[in-house]
Amino acid sequence: MINKNSKIFVAGHNGLVGSAIVRKLKKKGYRKIITVNRSKLDLTNQSKVFNFLKSKKPDFIFIAAAKVGGIYSNNKYKAEFIYSNLCIQNNLIHSAYKCNIKNLIFLGSSCVYPKFCKQPIKEKYLLNGELEKTNEPYAIAKIAGIKMCESYNYQYKTNYKCLMPTNTFGPNDNYDLLNSHFFPALLKKIHQAKKYKKKSVEVWGDGSPKRELIYVDDVADACVYFMKKKIKDTIINIGTGKDYSIKFYVSLINNIILPNNRIRIKYDKTKPNGTPRKVLSVNLAKKYGWVAKTNIENGIRITYKDYLKKKN
Repeated sequence: MINKNSKIFVAGHNGLVGSAIVRKLKKKGYRKIITVNRSKLDLTNQSKVFNFLKSKKPDFIFIAAAKVGGIYSNNKYKAEFIYSNLCIQNNLIHSAYKCNIKNLIFLGSSCVYPKFCKQPIKEKYLLNGELEKTNEPYAIAKIAGIKMCESYNYQYKTNYKCLMPTNTFGPNDNYDLLNSHFFPALLKKIHQAKKYKKKSVEVWGDGSPKRELIYVDDVADACVYFMKKKIKDTIINIGTGKDYSIKFYVSLINNIILPNNRIRIKYDKTKPNGTPRKVLSVNLAKKYGWVAKTNIENGIRITYKDYLKKKN
């Protein structure tokens, strides 16, 4: 039974979701949170991961560590994305089993679902169709992580859960324009337009794809909630159940950053749109008693304040 004195290892604690999990655990009063920097532990090295878990003996693991990025980096660095992610999750899941650690949460992604998936996307739609080509290697790695957890649960009677967050945003995001997801890229572009008094901003695609966004503290809340929750399902979607077009998000960010000065948006239709629509069914999470709480506009305002502190 996990309690406030349990030892909890957060792999990927410096990232967007990992850092939010650490904040949430501290806020909830958990005292023994284990973290380690990449310079001290290479998660792609199996023997080092095994020895680390054997020495630390955590009671629970959050696998929030991953190589992530937007359309450009996923499409350009396909080999790195599939290799790094397979290594990280395989090493952590298998070493957890070998060290008799029965409880963990593996953070997946909504990109594991087919490109032309029936909407809203239910957990059972996994492997029901072709994946989006631009991030297929990353998605395949995440699917392998899900199947690994399912298989270990079946064969070894472990309690490995998989949470599938939708597009996540919030403090501590990656704002590199080539390697980030669509939201931080939009926020940075519009902020730079304000800072350098630009008259227009370029956005990839035609602005029509619809995306669901969830504030990172809500994802962390779900992680801690399901850490303690007894469930029979291995996979649970984590989202808001609401999606909006890229054009809508551009307008919302524009209103927050430049409330009195609308900027012209140039949509580069030579660049890929990615998946046309992606909104998760959150009925299963609701059935277990969890719902997202943060209003999208409030989340963006908090995120922009954090961005200004670190990047301005």
